[in-house]
Amino acid sequence: MNNASKSSGRQAISYISFCLGNLGHAAFYGVMSTYFIIFITSGMFSGLEQSVADKLIGLITGLMVLIRIVELVIDPVLGNIVDNTKTKWGKFKPWILIGTVVSAVLLLVLFTGIFGLAQANWILFAILFVIIYISFDIFYSLSDVSYWGMVPALSEDSHERGLYTSLGAFSGTIGWNGLTIIVVPLVTAVTYAVTGKHEEGAPGWLAFAAVISALAIICALIVCFGTKEKNNIIRNSANQKTTLRQVFGAIFHNDQILWPSLSYLTFSLANTITNGVMFYMYKFVIGKPNEFWVVGIIATITGLFISPLFPILNKYIPRRWLFIVGQTSMVLAYILFIFGRNNIVLMDLGLILLNINFAQLVTVLTLTDAIEYGQLNNGQRNEAVVLAVRPMIDKFTGAVSNALVGYVAIAAGMTGSATAADMTSHDISTFNMMALYIPMILAILSIVVFSTKVTLSEKKHAEVVEELKTKLAEGELEQSAPAVETKSETIYSPADGKLMKISSVIDEDGKPFPGKGFAIDPSTGNIYAPFDGQIKFTFGTKHAFEIVSKDGLQVVVHVGLGTVNLRGEGFETFYDDGQNVKQGDLLLQFDRDLALKNGYKDTVVVFYTQPKLINSVSSINAGEDVKHGDKIVDVEQKSATNKNAVNEVTNSNGALA
Repeated sequence: MNNASKSSGRQAISYISFCLGNLGHAAFYGVMSTYFIIFITSGMFSGLEQSVADKLIGLITGLMVLIRIVELVIDPVLGNIVDNTKTKWGKFKPWILIGTVVSAVLLLVLFTGIFGLAQANWILFAILFVIIYISFDIFYSLSDVSYWGMVPALSEDSHERGLYTSLGAFSGTIGWNGLTIIVVPLVTAVTYAVTGKHEEGAPGWLAFAAVISALAIICALIVCFGTKEKNNIIRNSANQKTTLRQVFGAIFHNDQILWPSLSYLTFSLANTITNGVMFYMYKFVIGKPNEFWVVGIIATITGLFISPLFPILNKYIPRRWLFIVGQTSMVLAYILFIFGRNNIVLMDLGLILLNINFAQLVTVLTLTDAIEYGQLNNGQRNEAVVLAVRPMIDKFTGAVSNALVGYVAIAAGMTGSATAADMTSHDISTFNMMALYIPMILAILSIVVFSTKVTLSEKKHAEVVEELKTKLAEGELEQSAPAVETKSETIYSPADGKLMKISSVIDEDGKPFPGKGFAIDPSTGNIYAPFDGQIKFTFGTKHAFEIVSKDGLQVVVHVGLGTVNLRGEGFETFYDDGQNVKQGDLLLQFDRDLALKNGYKDTVVVFYTQPKLINSVSSINAGEDVKHGDKIVDVEQKSATNKNAVNEVTNSNGALA
């Protein structure tokens, strides 16, 4: 098997593993955010007087809201912990596994009603509930922040990130909506087996939580073993250690985090509220709790089409318009729920429209792209910190949903053994206002915010990546190096064509290409290794890669000008990142005709990423015809005196050791 096939196979495994990771992760979130409050209102306090049970329900839901709001401040700190983690497995995987296992165990304790303590001592129960729930929420957040924080570490290309995010959302849809399909049959069956009663009782809820917790742990193991973080020159050129002040600065000093977050907040509030009360709609308003599984079936089938369709549509339709389409569908769903509740066809159509989740996908991708946007503007690449914003919002909206469900359950008499026959017109009006009218207004507001304030499009992100490249070529991202000695390195031509001075290269913006190096006007689309070394990093768009010699000379081979916009189309690599190569090895092929047809240049530029370490460079014969493997220049640069120092130099300046 050639290197290209191996690379393709590893990429497929990475995609599949990340996808499966969210199957259990999303199901677990569904249990904690939606079904735990249902368990509280229906099964946790069974056996107690109704008045006492209602007071405990109100107390617990109030505590959950308060805890979630307080932890909004904690989440960026957790993101900072993840950002500053360094292990041989990376910084995300340890927290994905630890967070999932610990939170799964604590969730099971909560689903036992803390072993029935409420019936014996409700004050002690409340105290322990706060401690356990906070611990549970913290460890879940560590797992959640790390899972989605992996996306920019798996690829820096917006399109590939879109694939990862879409695959995660795809399996997440199955995991979340699969709960709707199995919850009533599983809880009822186990309750009947234990108690002989056909109801959703405490034993069934515990079994339900145990099944989903086990699934979450298995899926966490899959994503840990099946994915690999890419340490690269862009990621490592940023300061990785951050202070608490920098944590919040990364959020509040980046407008393309704040505005997408606000639009996501309004979307998530609407979505979470609706999903939180959907079970109550079928049980108490429509009066058909046994048909609740239809909600899961429709949502799952819709997700099977929508999530994979997103990256395909996004090739032709900007994210902004996909967001608007998704939210418009959501608004139409609410209209159908309000006026077509007694018509099964209209209800099913409303469920389909509600689950066109483009808004979630677009927002997550925009926040992901905001990482480079923030790095360009403030020099900090806070991956997990930035992506902690989404789970932080999810926590808040989950808290609001829990509070609303608890309020509706008590205010409308939807607790204990109540049925649809017990509902009054006032109860239904209360339900409609909280579950349908308010969420519809929020969905409309999200459209307004995103369409008027979010400017970080796919094209803008490509410009940001190229500007980071420019700063790298100019040495603006270069950091201080340890004590070194001077060494000489010979660079050979990576392509066939006509040799050019780098100063004569005009980039896609009509400006001279920055930095030190040389260029080639190629006659073929083959790119070869310019010296013996190791491939440290490849842009996700495949239009550029970094190679480092054994003595620490770092160069980037940049293929074409403006070709970042091709998003990898027309490029094929024949190596893996981290692979040692020999001078003259074929590394890459690109379609020159495709680049030229799209209005881009095919010029191959070789530049040094540590220009401040370069002492001298021999002159080149501009205009000379060269073949790959021909000697181009001798470079004299400061280099580390030993192997450990070499590693330290390359790490401090943006490459992997």
